[in-house]
Amino acid sequence: MILVLNCGSQSIKWKLLSKKLKLVKENKIKIFDAKKYQQVLEKELKNLSNENIDLIGHRVVFGGEKFGKPTRITPKTVKELEKFNKIVPSHNPFNLLGIKKSLELFGTANQFAVFDTEFYSSLPACAYTYSLPSAITKKFGYRKFGFHGISHEYVAKKAAEKIGKPFDNLRIITCHLGGGASVTAIKNGKAIDTSMGFGPTEGLIMMTRSGDVDNEIILEMAKKYGTEKTRKIINFESGFKGICGLDDMLLVLDKIKRGDKNTKLALDIFTYQIKKYIGAYFAILGGCDILVFTGSVGSGNPKTRNDVCKDLDILKKTKVLAIETDEELAIAQKIIKIK
Repeated sequence: MILVLNCGSQSIKWKLLSKKLKLVKENKIKIFDAKKYQQVLEKELKNLSNENIDLIGHRVVFGGEKFGKPTRITPKTVKELEKFNKIVPSHNPFNLLGIKKSLELFGTANQFAVFDTEFYSSLPACAYTYSLPSAITKKFGYRKFGFHGISHEYVAKKAAEKIGKPFDNLRIITCHLGGGASVTAIKNGKAIDTSMGFGPTEGLIMMTRSGDVDNEIILEMAKKYGTEKTRKIINFESGFKGICGLDDMLLVLDKIKRGDKNTKLALDIFTYQIKKYIGAYFAILGGCDILVFTGSVGSGNPKTRNDVCKDLDILKKTKVLAIETDEELAIAQKIIKIK
C-alpha cells in the first residue's frame, strides 16, 4: 500500500491508498501546541506500522534548485534538505520530521519527497528572475520558486476535467487560499507565473505571513530586531495575526460580524490583493477560461469567493469553480509512476 504524509506547521495529514489509488484510511489532526507535534506524529505513524506499506510519499515545500522532481529519500537527501529550513521555517522542518520518523519506522519502504516547487519549473525567465545583480542571484540561487504547486496543478487539471476540455489548451488562474495563500497563472498546461517567490512569504497577505512588504521596511526591521527575529515576525506574527490578532478564518468572520474594524481591514486587504493578482494574470494570459478557488478558505468559504468575484467584469466569460484540493492523492499519482 501507499502512505502519503503531509506534515504542516499546525497539522498532520495522511492518507493510506491502494496501488489502484483507492482511499483505504485517512486522518487529519490540527496541532496548535508545537511541543506535542512530535508525540502526535509518532503515535500516528506507529498506528500505521502494522499496515503493509511499501511506498511512502512526503510533501516537501522547498527543495531549492537542487530538488525539483520527486526524489528518492536517503540519509544524504535529508541532510541536503535540512539546509532549506531557514528559508521555509513554517513548513520544511515539519516536513523533515515526518521523513525522519518514517525512515525509522518504515525502513524497508521506498520513500520519495514530492516538492511544491516542481510545477513551477516551467516559469519563464521574465517571471522567475529578480532584478538584483546577476552575480548575486547566480551565486546564491535567488529566483522565484513558487509554492503550493502540488495543489495548484491538481485543481487545475480537475477543473479542465469538469468542463470537458483539454488541460493543455486552457488558460487557468488558480487561487489556493488557506493558512498560506497563493495565486498561479497556467497556460496550456504549464505554470507561467505565481504570487509566491523565493520563499513563501511573498505575494498575498496570509494568516501569519506578511505577503508583499517594501524591502526598506524589512531592512529597517532587521536593523532594529536582527535577522532571526525579523524572519520570525514575517513568518509567524504578521498577516491577519499581525493586523487583527487572529489566524483562523472562521474566527475572523465571526469577529467581523461583531463589528471589529481591524479584522474587517485584514479581510479587505486579503480580498483586494487576490483581485489584483487575478487582474494581473488575466493580462499575462490574454484572458482566462477558468478561475479556480481551493484551500480551506478558497473552496470552503463562499464569502471569500463572492467578495473576490464581486464587480469583476473580466469574469463574464470565465467559468468560476470551487474545487477541494487533494495533495495526498496528487503525490501518490506522481510516485506510483516511478520505477
